[in-house]
Amino acid sequence: MARIIVGSYVVRFPVGGYLSWVLQWLVGFQRLGHEVYFVEKAGWPKACYDPSTDTMGDDCSYGVSMLNDLFKRFDLNDRWCFVDAAGVYHGMPRDRVEGVFSTADLFVDMGTHGSWLAEAANTTVRVLVDGDPGYTQMRAIARGEDLGDYDFFYSVGRNVGTAASTVPTMGKPWRPVFDPVVLDLFPVRPACANAAFTTIMVWQPYRAIEYEGRVYGAKNLEFMKFLDLPHRTSVPLEVALSGDPVPIEQLQGAGWRIQNPLAVTETWEKFRDYVAASRGEFTVCKNYYVATSSGFFSDRSAVYLASGRPVVMQDTGLEGHLPDGRGLFTVRSVEEAADAIEQIANHYDMHSRCAHEVAAEYLEASKVLTRLLGEVSM
Repeated sequence: MARIIVGSYVVRFPVGGYLSWVLQWLVGFQRLGHEVYFVEKAGWPKACYDPSTDTMGDDCSYGVSMLNDLFKRFDLNDRWCFVDAAGVYHGMPRDRVEGVFSTADLFVDMGTHGSWLAEAANTTVRVLVDGDPGYTQMRAIARGEDLGDYDFFYSVGRNVGTAASTVPTMGKPWRPVFDPVVLDLFPVRPACANAAFTTIMVWQPYRAIEYEGRVYGAKNLEFMKFLDLPHRTSVPLEVALSGDPVPIEQLQGAGWRIQNPLAVTETWEKFRDYVAASRGEFTVCKNYYVATSSGFFSDRSAVYLASGRPVVMQDTGLEGHLPDGRGLFTVRSVEEAADAIEQIANHYDMHSRCAHEVAAEYLEASKVLTRLLGEVSM
């Protein structure tokens, strides 16, 4: 049994999708018999999002409560710590956190921007998992920053560090990893025949960035390539969409259903149920992922597959990494997207079964995390 600490962000963005992403890693390690902890820091002032008021601030009470309630269900309620902007420790006190780090076998950093590296100085192995391939590296380069002192560097962009991708490596030996999914947390339920293909997305979470003379951005740059997709398929399409500014009227005029994302992702349970109530997922990917051929595949799409919901996603260079054409389709044009959705609709039961099989074969947590632990000699 190893003592494993996962660092990420949950209290700062306490909504269903983020909760689910981190939960899969924690429960996945836990199911393998390891002693698992979670740590997070605010990092800067007004870093905490409160969905009840739709505001950013220093009050972390909403996120702390949400995290604690969810973690209790998985016997993790006494194994987490959040340090707020004032330096106050919530959950585990400082001395206990430092003691856990000093005796830990593995620290997995999934987006803390190195804020726990001082505490992790004596941890046996330190691993960085890049969950935002392209943006992570380009932002660090633009700021003149290093990625930190880690023993291993992983990316969910499976082409990063290979000739297939133009994501800058920053001289690091990147290894590929899928975000894991714990299958039994997302049981396959019967799908309604008139349910929509859905997705959950932020229109433009951050500003575009320039790297080597090219400007890269987010999903807003890619979505417009598929704007008229609803007019090309008989299946309804819905997007739970946040961000600013979002061209709501233009999207609705093109036939897209627009859903309030907080209404469907307020909790982990609502996120899970929204996926299960869908017929499948159609999703574009961030411009960073597409333009650099990063090989990105999202944790959210993994949940759709695990739930038996077929996925049609914009291609990021996934060829050779996941099966294509049965339960999961990667597409490059609106015509290919429409064709894929119609194929799924015409043979839904087969594609639903194949979707779950892809998740079970390639994304299931015990397989993904056992492989990672073996590679870092745990």
